[in-house]
Amino acid sequence: MRYEGMVYRPPSEAYSLIVQVTTGCSQNTCTFCAMYKEARFKIRSLKDIKEDFLYAKANYRGIDRIFLADGDALIMPFEDLLEILKFIEELFPNLDRVSLYASPRSILSKTKEQLETLRAHNLKLAYLGIESGSDKVLKDIKKRATADEIIRAGKLIRQAGIKLSATLIMGLGGVQDSKEHVKGSIEVLNAINPDYLGLMTLLVKSGTEIYDDVQEGKFIQLTPEEILLETLELIKGVELKDTVVRSNHVSNYAHVSGVLNKDKASIIRQLEAALENTDFTMSKLMRERYARQTGL
Repeated sequence: MRYEGMVYRPPSEAYSLIVQVTTGCSQNTCTFCAMYKEARFKIRSLKDIKEDFLYAKANYRGIDRIFLADGDALIMPFEDLLEILKFIEELFPNLDRVSLYASPRSILSKTKEQLETLRAHNLKLAYLGIESGSDKVLKDIKKRATADEIIRAGKLIRQAGIKLSATLIMGLGGVQDSKEHVKGSIEVLNAINPDYLGLMTLLVKSGTEIYDDVQEGKFIQLTPEEILLETLELIKGVELKDTVVRSNHVSNYAHVSGVLNKDKASIIRQLEAALENTDFTMSKLMRERYARQTGL
């Protein structure tokens, strides 16, 4: 299998076959992100992509899930992506699902009918980094998307029958924009009602713009306690139906899980219990180690 640069995938794709249909990230401007910096964005040729799938078919067994990498695979032209999905169907007729990373821009570049066609050919799950629902925070981190665009993209992909796994980054507004970050994020999540919600906590990594802002005193990070209070406010404010929420990423100071809104009271209790723990030494060590080893 041929890979170019560091390959990233969601935790839930740990046992999936990963094939790059693009390399790098179509945007690659987010101030907090150190991923894909070593790879220039490009869409791989259909020939090379198909060769990788043929290699996987000949050499691997038990393939039931496929993740199309890299940072925004949905940006591929519709016709090319459809051809790849049809090719995958021929090679792996018993496949459970195909999934990929998407962005507001790449989702909105497709029509509902096109997305429904992709869904009909086994594209069942898209991962979308919402990051924040605040227009100010989104502008500050150079996300190149507004809250309205994120809402429209999230609704569109769900209307097409593709499950949506959304990611939110706690602490991304810093001390100065914490309240706006939470308020806007609640509004976006309530509007979209994603199938899955993954909560992460900001990791400030050397080499990123936000790292420089921290060093210069322009961005003040939240303490672990403030992160948990921010998360608690978010959970209390969302009104969701059957959204599976997890904060099991190593960046977090507390790992909670449940289904919103059904388990809201339980998740709130989990966060309140975590707030009673004033020793975050192990969490800090794990975060530092993870930041050194990855671009996240």
